[in-house]
Amino acid sequence: MNGPEIHFSFDPALHLFVASAHSTAGTPVATDGSSTLGHVVESLGVPLTEVGRLVVDGAEVPVSHVPQEGERIEVHAVERPQRLPGAPLRFLLDVHLGTLARRLRLLGVDAAYTNEDPGDAALAALSAKEQRVLLSRDRGLLRRREIWAGAFIYSDRPDDQLRDVLGRFAPTLAPWTRCTACNGPLMDADKDSVREHLEHGTQRTYDVFAQCTACGRVYWRGAHHSRLEAIVEQALRESAT
Repeated sequence: MNGPEIHFSFDPALHLFVASAHSTAGTPVATDGSSTLGHVVESLGVPLTEVGRLVVDGAEVPVSHVPQEGERIEVHAVERPQRLPGAPLRFLLDVHLGTLARRLRLLGVDAAYTNEDPGDAALAALSAKEQRVLLSRDRGLLRRREIWAGAFIYSDRPDDQLRDVLGRFAPTLAPWTRCTACNGPLMDADKDSVREHLEHGTQRTYDVFAQCTACGRVYWRGAHHSRLEAIVEQALRESAT
Protein backbone atom coordinates (compact mmCIF):
# COMPACT_ATOMS: atom_id res chain seq x y z
CA MET A 1 0.00 0.00 0.00
CA ASN A 2 1.23 3.47 -0.86
CA GLY A 3 -1.35 5.52 0.98
CA PRO A 4 -1.23 7.30 4.34
CA GLU A 5 1.04 5.85 7.03
CA ILE A 6 -0.56 5.56 10.45
CA HIS A 7 0.74 4.37 13.81
CA PHE A 8 -0.91 1.68 15.92
CA SER A 9 -0.87 0.86 19.61
CA PHE A 10 -2.76 -2.34 20.52
CA ASP A 11 -4.07 -3.26 23.95
CA PRO A 12 -1.91 -6.12 25.32
CA ALA A 13 -5.03 -8.30 25.42
CA LEU A 14 -5.11 -8.11 21.61
CA HIS A 15 -1.48 -9.08 21.02
CA LEU A 16 -2.63 -12.67 20.50
CA PHE A 17 -4.10 -11.61 17.16
CA VAL A 18 -1.46 -9.28 15.74
CA ALA A 19 1.89 -10.25 14.28
CA SER A 20 4.84 -9.47 16.53
CA ALA A 21 5.92 -6.78 14.07
CA HIS A 22 2.76 -4.81 14.89
CA SER A 23 2.55 -5.41 18.66
CA THR A 24 5.01 -2.64 19.59
CA ALA A 25 3.37 0.70 20.40
CA GLY A 26 3.71 3.22 17.58
CA THR A 27 4.20 0.63 14.85
CA PRO A 28 3.72 2.29 11.42
CA VAL A 29 1.23 0.77 8.98
CA ALA A 30 0.73 1.92 5.39
CA THR A 31 -2.93 2.08 4.25
CA ASP A 32 -4.62 2.52 0.88
CA GLY A 33 -6.20 5.84 1.83
CA SER A 34 -9.79 4.66 1.43
CA SER A 35 -10.27 1.67 3.75
CA THR A 36 -12.02 2.24 7.07
CA LEU A 37 -10.19 1.89 10.34
CA GLY A 38 -12.24 -1.21 11.10
CA HIS A 39 -11.06 -2.83 7.88
CA VAL A 40 -7.43 -1.95 8.60
CA VAL A 41 -7.64 -3.37 12.13
CA GLU A 42 -9.13 -6.61 10.81
CA SER A 43 -6.47 -6.81 8.09
CA LEU A 44 -3.89 -6.85 10.90
CA GLY A 45 -5.58 -9.93 12.36
CA VAL A 46 -7.88 -8.55 15.06
CA PRO A 47 -11.60 -9.50 14.83
CA LEU A 48 -13.77 -6.46 15.52
CA THR A 49 -15.72 -8.55 18.03
CA GLU A 50 -12.69 -8.19 20.31
CA VAL A 51 -12.24 -4.44 19.83
CA GLY A 52 -13.59 -1.84 22.22
CA ARG A 53 -12.74 1.83 21.87
CA LEU A 54 -10.78 3.15 18.90
CA VAL A 55 -8.93 6.34 19.79
CA VAL A 56 -7.28 8.53 17.15
CA ASP A 57 -4.96 11.29 18.41
CA GLY A 58 -6.80 11.28 21.73
CA ALA A 59 -10.37 11.31 20.36
CA GLU A 60 -12.64 8.27 20.12
CA VAL A 61 -13.77 7.41 16.58
CA PRO A 62 -16.10 4.82 14.99
CA VAL A 63 -14.88 1.85 12.97
CA SER A 64 -16.03 3.72 9.84
CA HIS A 65 -13.31 6.37 10.33
CA VAL A 66 -10.93 6.58 7.37
CA PRO A 67 -7.36 7.01 8.68
CA GLN A 68 -5.30 10.02 7.61
CA GLU A 69 -1.56 10.46 7.30
CA GLY A 70 0.34 10.39 10.59
CA GLU A 71 -2.60 9.53 12.85
CA ARG A 72 -1.81 7.65 16.05
CA ILE A 73 -4.39 5.01 16.80
CA GLU A 74 -5.03 3.21 20.05
CA VAL A 75 -6.96 -0.05 19.72
CA HIS A 76 -8.53 -1.05 23.04
CA ALA A 77 -9.91 -4.45 23.96
CA VAL A 78 -13.65 -4.80 24.51
CA GLU A 79 -14.73 -3.72 27.99
CA ARG A 80 -15.84 -6.34 30.50
CA PRO A 81 -18.56 -6.97 31.32
CA GLN A 82 -19.64 -6.31 27.74
CA ARG A 83 -23.10 -4.79 27.54
CA LEU A 84 -25.32 -5.85 24.65
CA PRO A 85 -28.99 -5.09 24.01
CA GLY A 86 -31.54 -7.67 25.03
CA ALA A 87 -31.93 -9.72 28.18
CA PRO A 88 -31.39 -12.44 28.89
CA LEU A 89 -28.53 -12.82 26.42
CA ARG A 90 -28.67 -15.75 24.03
CA PHE A 91 -25.64 -17.51 22.59
CA LEU A 92 -24.77 -19.57 19.52
CA LEU A 93 -21.72 -21.84 19.59
CA ASP A 94 -19.83 -23.36 16.68
CA VAL A 95 -19.31 -27.09 16.27
CA HIS A 96 -16.04 -27.15 18.25
CA LEU A 97 -17.56 -25.85 21.51
CA GLY A 98 -19.91 -28.63 22.54
CA THR A 99 -18.65 -28.94 26.11
CA LEU A 100 -18.97 -25.19 26.65
CA ALA A 101 -22.51 -25.28 25.26
CA ARG A 102 -23.53 -28.02 27.70
CA ARG A 103 -22.02 -26.15 30.64
CA LEU A 104 -23.81 -22.93 29.71
CA ARG A 105 -27.07 -24.85 29.49
CA LEU A 106 -26.36 -26.45 32.86
CA LEU A 107 -26.30 -22.90 34.26
CA GLY A 108 -29.59 -22.05 32.58
CA VAL A 109 -28.05 -19.93 29.82
CA ASP A 110 -29.69 -20.13 26.39
CA ALA A 111 -26.95 -21.71 24.24
CA ALA A 112 -27.82 -22.94 20.74
CA TYR A 113 -25.49 -25.63 19.39
CA THR A 114 -25.46 -28.57 17.02
CA ASN A 115 -22.74 -31.21 16.66
CA GLU A 116 -23.22 -31.11 12.89
CA ASP A 117 -21.39 -28.17 11.34
CA PRO A 118 -23.94 -26.07 9.38
CA GLY A 119 -21.19 -23.91 7.84
CA ASP A 120 -20.03 -20.37 8.54
CA ALA A 121 -22.73 -18.69 6.45
CA ALA A 122 -25.54 -20.52 8.26
CA LEU A 123 -24.09 -19.75 11.70
CA ALA A 124 -23.69 -16.07 10.86
CA ALA A 125 -27.23 -15.91 9.49
CA LEU A 126 -28.68 -17.58 12.61
CA SER A 127 -26.75 -15.17 14.84
CA ALA A 128 -28.35 -12.26 12.97
CA LYS A 129 -31.85 -13.77 12.77
CA GLU A 130 -32.12 -14.71 16.45
CA GLN A 131 -29.80 -12.00 17.84
CA ARG A 132 -27.44 -14.50 19.41
CA VAL A 133 -23.85 -13.88 20.44
CA LEU A 134 -21.73 -16.16 18.25
CA LEU A 135 -18.94 -17.85 20.22
CA SER A 136 -16.05 -19.33 18.26
CA ARG A 137 -12.30 -19.91 18.10
CA ASP A 138 -12.47 -19.29 14.34
CA ARG A 139 -11.30 -15.74 13.62
CA GLY A 140 -12.55 -15.91 10.04
CA LEU A 141 -16.07 -16.76 11.18
CA LEU A 142 -16.08 -13.83 13.60
CA ARG A 143 -15.15 -11.45 10.77
CA ARG A 144 -18.38 -12.12 8.88
CA ARG A 145 -20.29 -8.87 8.63
CA GLU A 146 -23.76 -10.36 9.11
CA ILE A 147 -23.27 -11.71 12.64
CA TRP A 148 -25.26 -9.85 15.31
CA ALA A 149 -22.51 -10.05 17.92
CA GLY A 150 -19.64 -12.39 18.57
CA ALA A 151 -16.76 -13.30 20.83
CA PHE A 152 -13.52 -15.17 20.36
CA ILE A 153 -13.01 -18.04 22.80
CA TYR A 154 -9.39 -17.72 23.88
CA SER A 155 -8.80 -21.07 25.58
CA ASP A 156 -9.24 -24.67 24.47
CA ARG A 157 -9.99 -25.77 28.06
CA PRO A 158 -13.72 -25.91 28.96
CA ASP A 159 -13.15 -24.59 32.51
CA ASP A 160 -11.38 -21.50 31.18
CA GLN A 161 -13.87 -21.10 28.33
CA LEU A 162 -16.80 -20.99 30.74
CA ARG A 163 -15.03 -18.56 33.05
CA ASP A 164 -14.21 -16.31 30.09
CA VAL A 165 -17.79 -16.19 28.78
CA LEU A 166 -19.31 -15.59 32.21
CA GLY A 167 -16.76 -12.87 32.99
CA ARG A 168 -17.19 -11.14 29.65
CA PHE A 169 -20.98 -11.13 29.36
CA ALA A 170 -22.23 -11.69 32.94
CA PRO A 171 -25.35 -13.57 31.77
CA THR A 172 -28.15 -14.28 34.21
CA LEU A 173 -27.70 -17.76 35.68
CA ALA A 174 -30.53 -20.15 36.51
CA PRO A 175 -28.90 -23.56 37.13
CA TRP A 176 -30.77 -26.79 36.51
CA THR A 177 -33.50 -25.15 34.41
CA ARG A 178 -32.35 -26.05 30.89
CA CYS A 179 -31.77 -29.32 29.04
CA THR A 180 -28.07 -29.86 28.45
CA ALA A 181 -28.87 -32.05 25.42
CA CYS A 182 -31.18 -29.77 23.40
CA ASN A 183 -31.32 -26.41 25.24
CA GLY A 184 -35.04 -26.72 26.01
CA PRO A 185 -36.57 -25.71 29.35
CA LEU A 186 -36.93 -28.27 32.16
CA MET A 187 -39.95 -28.82 34.33
CA ASP A 188 -40.41 -30.89 37.48
CA ALA A 189 -41.79 -34.36 36.81
CA ASP A 190 -43.19 -37.03 39.11
CA LYS A 191 -41.88 -40.57 38.90
CA ASP A 192 -45.07 -42.03 37.47
CA SER A 193 -45.07 -39.66 34.51
CA VAL A 194 -41.51 -40.55 33.49
CA ARG A 195 -41.40 -44.20 34.61
CA GLU A 196 -41.28 -45.52 31.05
CA HIS A 197 -38.02 -43.61 30.48
CA LEU A 198 -36.28 -45.10 33.53
CA GLU A 199 -34.35 -48.29 34.10
CA HIS A 200 -35.48 -50.40 37.08
CA GLY A 201 -32.45 -49.46 39.17
CA THR A 202 -33.15 -45.76 38.68
CA GLN A 203 -36.80 -46.24 39.55
CA ARG A 204 -35.83 -47.87 42.85
CA THR A 205 -33.10 -45.39 43.78
CA TYR A 206 -34.39 -41.92 42.84
CA ASP A 207 -37.59 -40.00 43.48
CA VAL A 208 -36.89 -36.45 42.20
CA PHE A 209 -36.98 -35.91 38.44
CA ALA A 210 -37.12 -33.19 35.81
CA GLN A 211 -38.06 -33.53 32.16
CA CYS A 212 -37.26 -31.43 29.11
CA THR A 213 -40.39 -29.93 27.61
CA ALA A 214 -38.78 -29.95 24.15
CA CYS A 215 -37.08 -33.34 23.70
CA GLY A 216 -38.53 -35.30 26.62
CA ARG A 217 -35.19 -36.23 28.18
CA VAL A 218 -35.45 -37.08 31.90
CA TYR A 219 -32.97 -35.88 34.53
CA TRP A 220 -32.25 -37.00 38.09
CA ARG A 221 -29.43 -36.62 40.59
CA GLY A 222 -27.37 -39.55 39.43
CA ALA A 223 -23.73 -40.55 39.68
CA HIS A 224 -22.44 -37.46 37.87
CA HIS A 225 -24.45 -34.96 39.90
CA SER A 226 -21.66 -34.06 42.32
CA ARG A 227 -19.33 -33.15 39.43
CA LEU A 228 -22.00 -31.00 37.80
CA GLU A 229 -22.87 -29.41 41.12
CA ALA A 230 -19.22 -28.40 41.56
CA ILE A 231 -19.31 -26.63 38.16
CA VAL A 232 -22.50 -24.81 39.13
CA GLU A 233 -21.24 -23.74 42.56
CA GLN A 234 -17.97 -22.46 41.11
CA ALA A 235 -19.80 -20.44 38.46
CA LEU A 236 -22.18 -18.94 41.03
CA ARG A 237 -19.30 -17.98 43.32
CA GLU A 238 -17.36 -16.28 40.54
CA SER A 239 -20.45 -14.50 39.22
CA ALA A 240 -21.15 -13.08 42.67
CA THR A 241 -17.72 -11.42 42.99
